[in-house]
Amino acid sequence: MKGGKGLPVSAYTRTARTGSQRITGVADPAAVYREFEAGATIVLQGLHRYWLPLARFCRDLEIALGHPTQANAYITPPGSQGLAVHSDEHDVFVLQVHGSKRWQVYRPEPKLPPERVPAIDAELHRGDCLYIPKGFPHAASTQERVSAHVTVGILSYTWMDLIHDVVRQAESEPEFAAPVPVRFAEDLDRLRIQAEDRLRSFQAWLDKQEPGEAAERLARRFLTGRRPILAGQLQQLDLIGSISDSTRIRRRPGTMCVIRQTDQEIAVFLGDRELRMPAWVRPAVETVADAPELAVEDLAPHLDHDGRLVLVRRLLREGLLEVTW
Repeated sequence: MKGGKGLPVSAYTRTARTGSQRITGVADPAAVYREFEAGATIVLQGLHRYWLPLARFCRDLEIALGHPTQANAYITPPGSQGLAVHSDEHDVFVLQVHGSKRWQVYRPEPKLPPERVPAIDAELHRGDCLYIPKGFPHAASTQERVSAHVTVGILSYTWMDLIHDVVRQAESEPEFAAPVPVRFAEDLDRLRIQAEDRLRSFQAWLDKQEPGEAAERLARRFLTGRRPILAGQLQQLDLIGSISDSTRIRRRPGTMCVIRQTDQEIAVFLGDRELRMPAWVRPAVETVADAPELAVEDLAPHLDHDGRLVLVRRLLREGLLEVTW
């Protein structure tokens, strides 16, 4: 980014070869640094997908808030501004991690006056955090040193998400999927009468919907839509064959584990998927999910020798547990 706009991709990427295939859009480090020295801001979008500490930080925040998160990093040279005044469609936390940056945050108004007085005009230093609510215009600029900050976005679910989901269920109803009449726009009175009829039908259909089912779909969307964090999983898979009662295990940092009872089973939500298990293993699953660390033999009150080995191996494969020895 430079001067509030994104640079052409060709300015900082090149074409490379992998075997016989040509790959475009490969980052060119020398070009990136040249643009940075010329005043461009380096933007690392979705850094939580690539850097383990930030991935675990965002996951812990997701578990604490119950809403999805994302993180972008911005490295800005001295005396520069990456983005012009803009607002985000979600709440953000700005975490200053290096240098300093001056932030100006404005209250949302239908039409911003030429002489705007910011609600916040502050310089953030390393370790400072700034909360910017959804829709609040803001801009930032560096001072005399390079600045690096991480913007953590809270991608909150809204009631409209639930409403949209319910409306999508109506799309399979033949009455609502039927086309409007031919040349409908030429007879507004006829169209109005038919619209009233369809909207009454939709209201009757809506009254029959179970709110609990809509709530369950939204909850399942969050509990199974997270990206797994599986750093070191190859090593863990290699250890499965040597698991014994003396093996020490713990819940993998950054994992989600929500347990729900469903008839004769339990549903274990791991963030990216759902596991179904017999209800009688629930005490053992709760123990491994809640304990900071334990030995496999500590599950003896809940499962026999073979049962606890089977459970631990399964949860190691699924990425919930890891061996600490």
